[in-house]
This record gives sequence, structure tokens and C-alpha cells, in this order.
Amino acid sequence: MARIFDVVEYPNEMQDEIVHRFPEQGVADLRFGSQVIVRESQRAVFFRDGHALDVLGPGRHTISTANVPLLTELLGKAFNNRTPFTAEVYFVSMREFVDKKWGTPQPILVRNPGMGLGVALLQSFGTYSFQVRDPQQFVTQVVGAQHMYSTTEIENRLRTMLLSKLQDILGETAAQRTVAELIGLTEEIGAAVRAKAQDDFAAVGLTLKSFYIASLKPSEKSAEELRAMGMLDMQTYTQLQAADALRDAAQNPSGGAGLTAGIGAGMGIGNLLSNTLQGSAGGAGASSAGGQTTPVIPDVMTPAEAAAILKVSEEDVLAAINAGDLKARKIGNAYRISREALETFLKG
Repeated sequence: MARIFDVVEYPNEMQDEIVHRFPEQGVADLRFGSQVIVRESQRAVFFRDGHALDVLGPGRHTISTANVPLLTELLGKAFNNRTPFTAEVYFVSMREFVDKKWGTPQPILVRNPGMGLGVALLQSFGTYSFQVRDPQQFVTQVVGAQHMYSTTEIENRLRTMLLSKLQDILGETAAQRTVAELIGLTEEIGAAVRAKAQDDFAAVGLTLKSFYIASLKPSEKSAEELRAMGMLDMQTYTQLQAADALRDAAQNPSGGAGLTAGIGAGMGIGNLLSNTLQGSAGGAGASSAGGQTTPVIPDVMTPAEAAAILKVSEEDVLAAINAGDLKARKIGNAYRISREALETFLKG
């Protein structure tokens, strides 16, 4: 004869468990008079023949017609008060699962009119917390017949929901704000994401308790990656490659500070493209639409003169020379750079 469970409980703290099935395998043989013990942070969902019947709150419950009426109705008169019947009990943790991590695996593209390329790539990360709102709904729609369901099994799904809402909010907000203003609105953006995601969480029996943005900043995507995203034409791509080369050279211990960090956000690089690199594309003395001439590249330059043309520091130019990226001839203790060498450097 199968074992009859007179007491059903799951005393585990359920730190990372959302749902635990009793018994883990098969079904439990119970009877009227058996007791179900539910902890303060738990709910117990009764199942029989694949149907969810009742949800029991915290406390000690004796199975009877009073507290499990749907079970009694299903069994009917075929069972007396001592006849065993089979069922499953799913213990659901009602605690708040906190400090869950989220982040943008790929930068989010937003508009950034009037700055650089007119678009920005933003990266972000932070934390969120959630809680079961409807135990029966969560078990029936998400868990199914699994004997145990942990937070790791649903985190990817929840992160996808959150990132979808974050992308929508950033797109809507960027239509009215600059990227610099967006970065200062992390609390407001987090609150908007939390409100917008509630319906998706509720659809699976959960509630989103908190959503925090720890960092929101421009991406440091390179010209190659931006072009792969279809954001750059060939001319701009070539120019940005040159800017990336200067940045890499500046990271040399003998060089100065980085030049194009945050290039994907288009912050500052627009001036570099429109004011200084047109000379390499259109030749010396090329004129703009407004009648103003771009800087003329002389046949021979000092590092300081090359730096002035590139709108960078002299240390950045020297770093590029020392790294071998920019060809220059050393005469005594001084470097001289030809126009051809500078144009070759800019073309990558």
C-alpha cells in the first residue's frame, strides 16, 4: 500500500526557489484529516489530475470540506473521511527576490539631433526585484509540472521584458531630450520602465517591485561596429577609423589622454568630422557651403601644427608617431610630418 502523508510541509527558506512541488516525484496519497503546514512567506497550491483547486495561506491547515471545498466537490461521495486520494501540493515563495541583475547586451540606439552623427548608442545596467502576485496563475502558466522552479529559470525572460520597455522609454524620451539630459534622468526613466512593465509581469502572476538604473552612458563602439550596424557610409567610416587610430595611439603609455571615447554617442566627434577632416576628403583649400574654408594642410608640419589641424593635443600626435601609426621624420630632436603622411594616416 502506498504511503499516506499525514503532514505536508516544505520548511526550506526558498532563497532562490520560487516553487517547490510536493512530492518531487509522482503524487502524494492524502486523506481528509491530513495537515498542510504553510510558512509565513509561502502559499500552497493544491492540484489534482492537472487541475489547480485551492490556494492555502500561512498556517496549519487540516484537509476538510471547510478549507478545500473544490477538492471535496471533485472527489464526491466516492471517498469517505478516511479514504486516501492522490494530489500534489506546490509550495510557492511569496518573498521579494531582490538584487537581480540586468544589463544591455547590445547598445540601445537613440536619436541625438544636432550632435555628431545625429544618433547615440547608450549602454546601461542595474538591478531589479520581483515577487509572486498570484501563486496559482504563476504555477499554471509558467512552472507546469516541474518539481522545482528557481529564479535563474525565469531571469532571462524577465530581463527581456525589462530591456524591451527600457528601449521604448529611451526612444520616447530621446525625442524630447538630449543624450546629456537622458543621463541625468535615470530615476525618472527607471520609474517609467517599472510602470510600463507591470502588465507583462502580471500576465504571468508576478509583480515588478523595483527597477534601478545604476549606469546609463554612451557606448564606446568602434567605427567597425557602427558600420556593421548600418549607421555609417564609407566616407564617414574611413574618417572614424582614423579617429579610432588616434584613440588607440593615445592609450600608449607615452601618449596623452584618449581622443574618441564615447564615439558611438556622437558627442564631440561631429566637430572633428565636419571641421577638421574635410581637408583630407576634399583637398587643401576646400570650401564649405557657407563660404568658409577648411584648414589647409601644409606640405610639411610640426607635431603642433598637425595637432591644430586634427583638433587634438600635441601629445596625441606624438603618441601616434611613437606607435608607428603616423609616419614622421626626426631631424635632430624635432619631428616633421608631410601632408601625404597625414592624409595616409587619416585614411587608415
